[in-house]
Amino acid sequence: MFSGSFDNHLQGRSRDGDFSPLLRLFIEKGEIPLNEKRSSFSGSVGFVLAAAGSAIGLGNLWRFPYLAAKNGGGLFLVVYLALLITFGFTLLVTEVAIGRKTKSSPLMAYGKLHGKWKWIGVFAVVVPFLILPYYCVIGGWVLKYCTVFLTGQVAAASGNGFFTSFITSTAEPLVFMAVYLFLTSFVVYRDINNGIEKFSRFLMPLLFLIVIGVALFSLTIRYDDGAITRTGLDGLAVYLIPNLDGLTVGGFMSLLISAMGQLFFSISVAMGIMITYGSYFEDRGNIFTSIWQIGFFDTFVAFLAGLMTIVPIYVLMGQEGMNASGPSLLFVAMPKTFHAMGLTGTIVGAAFFIMAFFAALTSSISIMEAVVSSIMESLSVSRRKAAIIEGLVAFAIGAVVCLGYNLLYVEIPMPNGSVGQVLDALDYISNGLLMPIVEISTCLLIGWALTPDVVVKEATKNGEPFLQKRMYKTMIRFIAPILLIVLLLQSLGIIG
Repeated sequence: MFSGSFDNHLQGRSRDGDFSPLLRLFIEKGEIPLNEKRSSFSGSVGFVLAAAGSAIGLGNLWRFPYLAAKNGGGLFLVVYLALLITFGFTLLVTEVAIGRKTKSSPLMAYGKLHGKWKWIGVFAVVVPFLILPYYCVIGGWVLKYCTVFLTGQVAAASGNGFFTSFITSTAEPLVFMAVYLFLTSFVVYRDINNGIEKFSRFLMPLLFLIVIGVALFSLTIRYDDGAITRTGLDGLAVYLIPNLDGLTVGGFMSLLISAMGQLFFSISVAMGIMITYGSYFEDRGNIFTSIWQIGFFDTFVAFLAGLMTIVPIYVLMGQEGMNASGPSLLFVAMPKTFHAMGLTGTIVGAAFFIMAFFAALTSSISIMEAVVSSIMESLSVSRRKAAIIEGLVAFAIGAVVCLGYNLLYVEIPMPNGSVGQVLDALDYISNGLLMPIVEISTCLLIGWALTPDVVVKEATKNGEPFLQKRMYKTMIRFIAPILLIVLLLQSLGIIG
């Protein structure tokens, strides 16, 4: 990674056994306790809930349902599940194993594996550094809609210009972003056990209960205007039953790429999160069991998100209402749908946006933790100081993102042909470019520069059977890099 002397300084002692001058200074000032060890989750449950909370984010709510409905319903789900147990499993096992083996932040972990590949760690930290500010802006939007529904302003929220009017205002988005960022920072500031783990143990069960409740309610919705009748079961059929009419090889490849992209951006790889959380994972824990649990929870919530969004939108607004995705699905189509339900919609809508807030918050916490852990390890500062530093920087960048819709409005052309604002540019750089580059490089490092046995040995150190070992080695060396290159080429606009 770095020179031997610097490695020793990171561990807290120089070669002669004394503390390094830099660390001694921080210890004397009370920044780092004398016997402080790297934090860790108290058990596998804490790790799984925190990692699942990271994976379950806004993409599960506004992108997965849209892609499923657009790409043949049940056929998309089948392809997604097939990719999860092959492609997704490979990437998750790799990053968690890297984190647990190195017991380091993403910034340092790659260098500990191979000194010439430490540059991947820089890219892996830049990704969450860029994502956190604009994710907190969107989290502020969710918080705004929570307050709107909790105060009964559903009619106003369903208006055509409500969302646009809100994000283009000067002060209000900044306030909600600041509140959301403060909540995120507060949890990270409190450390792993008293902050992230305790928060995840409390919030994730609540999130699951709300998701299940709203999804089941969606199946009871009925629309009847005398001429047309649609029920929740009709919406479920639209969502689940495969539509193979006119399906071509090209159409199936497009579906495959859509499912692969959704999976890749959903499971929190290539952004330092799983390496960070893996570094807190107990040595005696079973990586395979935990990975399958994370994948199950992520897919389960994504599936139910379709019941919460696609089903009611179809029942109350028809096929034409199902063209929305992204922010327009969450902040335009869903408020209109809840408003059409009357008083019941106010209650269900409030539950829905509270659930969306929980999902967003657990993700932003993990994003911030990846950056904070890297600051702590690279600069030898305390968690509290690192959290404050990152919080202030994220607020500054987030303010620019908010103002990018009004005072600093600008249209930025992207290499893939799209045009967007500051938020879209940050999203394109981090998600569209850097994330595929990080994961392609990770595959090359593990598959070729080292060997897949590095991950295999770490994952099976307690004698766990690796039933998919042959599949894993093939995926990490050949198939996964090819699939990731396809995603990168798509982001660059080279392929459609």
